Amino acid sequence: MTTPPRRERRRPEADVGDPERLYVITGGPDGAERAPLDLVTMIVSRDEPSPTVQPEQAAILRLCRAPLSVAEISAYLSLPFSVVTALLTELLATELVESRAPIVRAALPDRSLLEAVMHGLQKL
Repeated sequence: MTTPPRRERRRPEADVGDPERLYVITGGPDGAERAPLDLVTMIVSRDEPSPTVQPEQAAILRLCRAPLSVAEISAYLSLPFSVVTALLTELLATELVESRAPIVRAALPDRSLLEAVMHGLQKL
């Protein structure tokens, strides 16, 4: 009886977490101010990627045809939040994407109003 051939695991060409690769993607520490983005900030692309943008930026533009949070973009691209923030800052500066802050409710609804609605529904 012959044993089946062993399969070797495929190794990615470039390790996603490689610090040198991340340094190249972000353009190094240029000291520029980053856009005030949060994990839940929604990003929407305004235009199709042009051939001159970086591959990672083109991927962001394709992903964000529908609104996505910065956390989702980071997860889909398997890139750290800081790298995605640097890429988005460049895209925001060139107006290729638009950011929308999440809607935060300032206060909870009035408890007496909720109780009145609940009692009204119970009477039905």
